[in-house]
Amino acid sequence: MKRTAAEIIREYGPFPDADQVHGVTFDGRHVWFATGDRLNALDPESGETVRSIDVAAHAGTAFDGEYLYQIAEDRIRKIDPKTGQIVATIPAPGKGGDSGLAWAEGTLWVGQHRGRKIHQIDPETGAILRTIESNRVVTGVTWVDGDLWHGTWEGDESDVRRIDPQTGEVLERLDMPVGMGVSGLEADGGDRFFCGGGGSGKVRVVRRPRRNA
Repeated sequence: MKRTAAEIIREYGPFPDADQVHGVTFDGRHVWFATGDRLNALDPESGETVRSIDVAAHAGTAFDGEYLYQIAEDRIRKIDPKTGQIVATIPAPGKGGDSGLAWAEGTLWVGQHRGRKIHQIDPETGAILRTIESNRVVTGVTWVDGDLWHGTWEGDESDVRRIDPQTGEVLERLDMPVGMGVSGLEADGGDRFFCGGGGSGKVRVVRRPRRNA
């Protein structure tokens, strides 16, 4: 396993009226982050929050190219970002114990916090298609360039790790500085991870290493 210190290249926040940052996703232009009772769109260039949607947003967030998905306790809501309307709802697999959320391969991937699992689920029905076991608490989840990454956070220790999607084996770890946790996680498709900072109220940008660097 390759293990290095996470390189934090930018921080956003803390934001007004946002005591917690939960899920994080990226729509190609804006970083969306969940703060409990709303979803906020952040311009990653200016650092400004450009709009908000009032919706329960307690955990992971994802974007499928058109719609946002947001975990709210035991449900996952599909949201039209143009109107802010909830267009569909499916059950969440952990019934309240879910954390991270990602979109890949036409399906949703749900991190289970204390369950230490990642479920691939059907976005229409919520049916579990397969499950990957983790040896750590799972927070945010993201796919990029065919690689599955997830955040962990236990006590003062947190990291972002690349795992084998078949076996769950940890292949690479980026260790966060002590006291800096990763709640939500999303890759931008390039060399950046956007990381929710939990109770810090911040969103941090961590550099994604090149595979063979």
